[in-house]
Amino acid sequence: MSEINKENQNQNFSIDDFDHEDDLWTDQAENNDENLPDLELPLSEDEMNSEIISSNENSKQEEDISQDIYLEELKQESKTEKLTMEESEIKNADIEQKIVASEVKAEIIKANKEENSANQEKSIDEIEQIKRQFIQQQEEISNNINLLVKERLEELENKKQNLEITIEKLERRKERINREMKSSFAGISQDLAIRVQGFKDYLVGSLQDLAAAAEQLELSPPPTQAWENESPPVTPENEKGKNSNPQFVEKSFKEETRIIGRLLDQYRTKPDYYGPPWQLRRTFEPIHAERVSDWFFSQGGRGALSSMGSRLQNILIASAIISILYQLYSDRTRVLILADTPEKLGEWRRGLQDCLGISRSDFGPSRGIVLFETPEALVQKGDRIVAQEDLPLVIMDLDDDRVSLSLLKFPLWLAFAPQKMVQSQDYYY
Repeated sequence: MSEINKENQNQNFSIDDFDHEDDLWTDQAENNDENLPDLELPLSEDEMNSEIISSNENSKQEEDISQDIYLEELKQESKTEKLTMEESEIKNADIEQKIVASEVKAEIIKANKEENSANQEKSIDEIEQIKRQFIQQQEEISNNINLLVKERLEELENKKQNLEITIEKLERRKERINREMKSSFAGISQDLAIRVQGFKDYLVGSLQDLAAAAEQLELSPPPTQAWENESPPVTPENEKGKNSNPQFVEKSFKEETRIIGRLLDQYRTKPDYYGPPWQLRRTFEPIHAERVSDWFFSQGGRGALSSMGSRLQNILIASAIISILYQLYSDRTRVLILADTPEKLGEWRRGLQDCLGISRSDFGPSRGIVLFETPEALVQKGDRIVAQEDLPLVIMDLDDDRVSLSLLKFPLWLAFAPQKMVQSQDYYY
């Protein structure tokens, strides 16, 4: 609009500059006359007048024409001005429409952006929620794993503590047993020696009475005094070694006596803890050697020994006797053990396995060692062994002082007299 107004002002300025008295066409004619070349033509006076008249008429006509043209131009300019104004209005309307459209578009874009931002925020919230759920699940899994590991560690720690306590108890028991062995084997107190000797005297007298009664019933071989006075029958050497019962106090058995003494010295001075089966594998003290020697040489392989105060020591003495008999008679030796409770029999089995290096296969009715709870079953088995010309060794571990007389008829028997004054200790194997 400003440009159109400026053009109109210029046009108005150019029109106002002309005076009404000025003749525009005259000036143009004069200018044209000045520009025309001077031509000298010979003219008459009439011609000159006619030409002047005609030129005046022409100038009037031209002036009228120019005025008409000017008016037309003014009309055209007014029309163009109107057109430009309309166009400007149209353009302004278009611009306003475009502005409105751009504003609408901007609002739409803004709404879309807000919607997108809302969707993005919503999706971000969902992602954050999923992330929190994953983190929570991960924490729960981690807590469960930590709890499980903690429980397992506590169980292992408890087991470790229990094992340590058990090991400590076993070590204390071992130390106590070692002290007991040293104190009981190396230096027996005077009081204990007096009690043992008194019980031994009592037991020897009782057994002599039993032997006399058995002799009257003819259930046992002749007494020991008869063995010493009688001379052995003259038999071939092989049959003598196979069928004769052991008589360790006879003069003709000096070789066996020498072997027994040598084995006792070997067990006492040079113990072999990894020797072959049926050989003693434990420490053998002089007190043990004295008991075994007394049973072999003083009692002739048939008698009772005072208990050592614990079943462990009794088993050690019996193991030494069994080992010596296996060295002398090999597989002919059959051991029959009588105890009044299954617990005692279990302790004897474990103790003999440990002291002699034998296995469970060496315990059975047809081999090695047989365990009994009643004397009747033992007597029947002993009779069958004697009938097979083997050598039964009966070992009795009874709490009762009463002994079945039928057990005394076998050639070898050993009884451990219980000491009621001394509290027996459980076997630790």
